[in-house]
Amino acid sequence: MTMSDASHDKPAMDPALLAKLTGGLGDRGRVSKICSAFGEVYSEFFPDVIKSETGLDVTVNYLGCEIGYKNHLIDDLSANVTLVDATLRNWSQNITLACGNGFVITLMEHLLGATADTIEEPADRMLSIIELDLAVMVFDKIAKVLRSAVNAPGGFEPSLSAPHAHDTRARPPEDKPDEFAAAINMSLTLAGIVSEFSLIVPQTALLKTKVTPPKPKRQPAGASPEWTEQLGDQVRRSHVTLEARIRLQDLTLRTISKLMVGDVIPFRDSGEVRVEVSANSKELYVCEFGRSGENYMVRVKDTMNSDDELIRHLMN
Repeated sequence: MTMSDASHDKPAMDPALLAKLTGGLGDRGRVSKICSAFGEVYSEFFPDVIKSETGLDVTVNYLGCEIGYKNHLIDDLSANVTLVDATLRNWSQNITLACGNGFVITLMEHLLGATADTIEEPADRMLSIIELDLAVMVFDKIAKVLRSAVNAPGGFEPSLSAPHAHDTRARPPEDKPDEFAAAINMSLTLAGIVSEFSLIVPQTALLKTKVTPPKPKRQPAGASPEWTEQLGDQVRRSHVTLEARIRLQDLTLRTISKLMVGDVIPFRDSGEVRVEVSANSKELYVCEFGRSGENYMVRVKDTMNSDDELIRHLMN
């Protein structure tokens, strides 16, 4: 056997051993201690942040941490979460934040005027477009607590991607090496509804970090006008797909089965044609059908519900 043959037969270094030697993997006790410090910071300070912005009381509890490859940790999260990819200059370029959809849904209901006794356990579902707008604000607050806790050099602000559903997350390229990370898991309780959020952070960043609790600030007791105005503006700017339904003349099954391209089906109404407009399967308006120039249109004649009820219908 030649020297070159021997070198080809030499086994590659174990990835875990290589990560330990290069600062990318620590022993479980040390990593758990750092994660616990993050849990203490969020348990103490995140409720104050939410209170100051919304006037609502939330409780945060540290649930523990999971250790493994970062992509595997993300795959193991509940499907009922929304994710954000984040970077914090001089600390880590590969952070992932996850928040349970139930918290965002419950928070939205509160901010739209619902009371705790009328809020039920949210269904497991993806967030609506308007709820995703609110999620942007929630993730911003989660990231700001993270920034304060790690105190990265330079005082840079976190950079966040747009929120996206767990099921729609793009698969990482197979040729891109994964890295060891830790998932720091916490529970969030609002009005008796329990949800979870997580920070999934590479151990290369965690192992260099001394977690420092932020300096407490005196927070106002009520909801922040800035938060309320921003939410209201986002709700008003959110796009909603409307659907218009017109009732057609009754036809026999024999006639329907023989319809050909170009055949005409008359409207049921004579004179003003009644149109029912809906969004998200919720009826919104009664309209009349007409034409403006070369464009067909509908004119609103009556509303199905009050303004507040319409907005709440569109949240889901």
